Amino acid sequence: METLFWACFSGGVLYALVAVLLGDLVGQAFDGMLDFLSLDGIDWLQPMILVGGLTVFGGAGIVLQEYSTLGQSLVLGLSALIAIAASIGVYFLYVRPMKNSENTSGFSLQELSGKLGEVWVPIPSTGYGEVVVKVGPAGVTSQIAASYDGQPIAEGSKVVVVEVKEGTLYVAAVDLGE
Repeated sequence: METLFWACFSGGVLYALVAVLLGDLVGQAFDGMLDFLSLDGIDWLQPMILVGGLTVFGGAGIVLQEYSTLGQSLVLGLSALIAIAASIGVYFLYVRPMKNSENTSGFSLQELSGKLGEVWVPIPSTGYGEVVVKVGPAGVTSQIAASYDGQPIAEGSKVVVVEVKEGTLYVAAVDLGE
């Protein structure tokens, strides 16, 4: 049983060292050849969780076997429970929050419907101007805009995007009571 624990622990440590020291080189050498093995849709099957759990299983087994008087089957069971608990902890304390924190500056024009913006280039009653709309946590985009209700809108006016059609934002002036 000790051999199993040492193999799991050593394999996990070796995997971590290779991933940290040679991860980019190995990734470039295979250049996407192993992408079919990716489990992108299943968050809890990430290598960090699986290999981390295996490493904790080995380490817990070594410690329990060395410093306790428990039987082999109890050491095996407790090691497995500790590994599962550690894997769940890694998932909820690291993997899941990191996945939720991923940001992108990409957006779709359709997402701008209902957003507030400001007129940069005045919008005539018939014709086009330009508005700036906030996208994402820290980004802005400048887009071609037309008046939704046919009323001219002055530069600096606050507007709301009512509709997006054929790459143009149709906006209406809004009074925010400032």
